[in-house]
Amino acid sequence: MSMARVKRFLDDNGVKYVIQQHSPAYTAQEVAEAAHVPGRHFAKCVMVEIDGRLALTVLPATDRVDLQRLARSVGAQSVELAKEADFEDRFPDCEPGAMPPFGNLFELEVFVSPHLAEADLISFNAGSHREVMQLAYSVFDRLVKPVEVAM
Repeated sequence: MSMARVKRFLDDNGVKYVIQQHSPAYTAQEVAEAAHVPGRHFAKCVMVEIDGRLALTVLPATDRVDLQRLARSVGAQSVELAKEADFEDRFPDCEPGAMPPFGNLFELEVFVSPHLAEADLISFNAGSHREVMQLAYSVFDRLVKPVEVAM
């Protein structure tokens, strides 16, 4: 249901996107390499808990979330990595760790790194460890309306 919802959302908004198959890969850097995408243009999703509420962070495969910096950026008391059990039901047809960055469709706040916002095109997991989706960053920004924060 998750990727079907994303595709329907993009189709309903007249968005052009590409879905590409690749050999199985599990880390964001491996997926970027398998899909022949620069790591700085591959959007990895990291689920966090910000003051006890789930949120989705989106950043380049080459970066790591600095939880303290993210907390300062959003004015939170605490930011922790979320446990998979706390969010797996939000992305029911996605393989663990392969969810798309469309948190807005799943009732999640979305925070994006300024480093990713510099890209013209972004690629990201399309629900599995064998598929990526690619679209213009400007489209992602317009449809998702992520909050750009240092992380």
